[in-house]
Amino acid sequence: MEIIRIGAIGVTGVLLAVCFKTVKAEYGIFIGIVTGLIVFWHTVQNLALFMDEIRTLRVLAGADGGFLAILLKVAGIAYICEFCAGICKDAGYSAVGGQIEIFGKVMVLLTGLPILLSVIETIQNFGS
Repeated sequence: MEIIRIGAIGVTGVLLAVCFKTVKAEYGIFIGIVTGLIVFWHTVQNLALFMDEIRTLRVLAGADGGFLAILLKVAGIAYICEFCAGICKDAGYSAVGGQIEIFGKVMVLLTGLPILLSVIETIQNFGS
């Protein structure tokens, strides 16, 4: 049922932003940012529940949490960059939004590099 609440918040925020945008464009942008932050706050709350379940799975499986931590960092980077780029694009600064997206992609590559190195090392050890 929470998805309905978040959907309603999103649609209401967008409708308010559109209404206020005709009066003053910056009001629409601010309403859009606040709506996005409210949705982000709810996402972080649910992410905490997800993390608890992942910790339980890791303990049951006896697995190292290193790769899981990298996966969650990559997801966080992608979400934050997408959110910020969307705000910039909505404000009319598409070039800045595009640069944020490129930065996010580079950071995802850098963050995932240890996994690639581990795979290469495993392949080398397997061949020996």
